[in-house]
This record gives sequence, C-alpha cells and structure tokens, in this order.
Amino acid sequence: MSRVAIAKGERSLETVNKAIDLIPFQEALRDWERVLIKVNFITTKNWETGATTDPMVVEALTHRLRDLGKEVIIVESDAQTTNADKAWVASGMNELGERLEIPFINMRHVDEKIELDVPYGQVLKKIKVAKIATESAIISAAKLKTHMGTKVTLGLKNMFGMLTTKFKGKYHVRGMDKVIHDINKTLPPHVTVIDGFIAMEGKGPVHGKPVKMDTIIASIDPVAADTIASRVMGFEPEEIDHIKWSHESGIGSMKDIEVVGEGIDSVRRIFQRL
Repeated sequence: MSRVAIAKGERSLETVNKAIDLIPFQEALRDWERVLIKVNFITTKNWETGATTDPMVVEALTHRLRDLGKEVIIVESDAQTTNADKAWVASGMNELGERLEIPFINMRHVDEKIELDVPYGQVLKKIKVAKIATESAIISAAKLKTHMGTKVTLGLKNMFGMLTTKFKGKYHVRGMDKVIHDINKTLPPHVTVIDGFIAMEGKGPVHGKPVKMDTIIASIDPVAADTIASRVMGFEPEEIDHIKWSHESGIGSMKDIEVVGEGIDSVRRIFQRL
C-alpha cells in the first residue's frame, strides 16, 4: 500500500516537515549521496503567483537532506519560452541558493548528457537527460496547478523538465500525457513533494489564478501523490491520462493508498478548469 501525506498549515518550514515526516523519506534516499531537487520554473513569475515552486519548500527539503548527509543540487532545464537561469532569479529561488549555498544547474547546458532507452514507451524510444540525473536521487518539487493540455500539472508532469532540449514543442505534438508517462517510466522521482502553499487554477500552468491552499502533499510513490493531489483539486485521477497510464504500467499506484495527516476532504477545493 502506498502512503501519501497531506499537511495543512501556513507557509512555513514546519508545514513541509510535517508532510515529509509522515512518509519513508530517509529510506527512499538511503542509497544515494546526492539528491537533485527538480523545481518548476515554467515561467519567470515568482512563487506568489502559484506558477513556480516556493523557495520555502526547497529550503525545508535542503535542511532535511543535509541532516541526512546528502549533497543537494537544485535543477531545472529551459522550457520552450522560458530561460531557466532567468527564472532562477525572477522566482526568488536564487536568494535561497545564495543564503544556503545550494548550487543550481540548468540541465540544458550541462556537457555530459546521456540517452536512456524508454522501456515500453507509448511514443518515445529514447530520452536525453543530464548524466547527473542518472547518478542521483530525484525529488520532484512540483506545484499544485491546473494545465490547459493535461488537466493537471503535479509531480509526474514536473518530470517533463528533465528533458534537456529547449525545443520541447516536438514532444507536445506527440501527446503530452504519453510523453509524461514515458519520462516517468524511464526516470521516475524517488520522492514527490507537491507545493500547494499557493496553487493555481484556471489557465494553468502559467496564466491561471493563484489559490491560497496552505497544503503540502508528499509521497515516495509518484502516481499515488498525483492521485491524491488531483482529488484535492476536484479531479478524478481516472480522467488524467498520464496518471492512469502510469498506474497501469507500474510506475506507481492509484489504488490502495493510505492517506496520512489531513484527510482529502479537509483540504479539497474544486479548482476552476479551462
């Protein structure tokens, strides 16, 4: 049975810690010396808009990881219309990075890249990623948002940014849900932490309306995390193709989930859809 933690509370380190304390966080990362925190920098808007990962979430994760003796690196890659290095500054994450001396890597610009075979992919046979991504544990520090193409963008969709090419439109036309499935089938995150301090509804992932949810969702099962997060937003996970397909192919489970901390109903809100 997969466990998903829901923590409700004001924007703080304590709220994030409350969620990760309820999942087997240490055990999931036990075999890794280095952890990549994959943030969402889809735009140069800051965290208060609900569009980008809140630095508070990354700070809490960094403290916990360093307590475990892990090397911590924040990562993202350029999006079709967004330079990740500019987003690092505009989002406010650079201030955290400087204060805690956390390096940031734009994976598009790393020299060492590697092609990975996609096992039983729906549309992809290979994906190209930074080599460091295959040598580290990955935390998907995602957002709680709607998405005009895939209905929601949560932990699984956040992994789309592991692709190192800037021109990601070629993947969009192949079916975003299928590509998301294939990426996670090949390179799933070890831990998913979904930032719902300020979420986004409507025209997500960039132009939607911010929603104050004061909620953090965490799991070591990426499918279970997205299953519960989608229900919190008023969606049924069966209507989200990449969640359903990821369950069917064994990336994680959308059934037999133990929800700990807060119950779904205590934080649930029907998000506006496009």
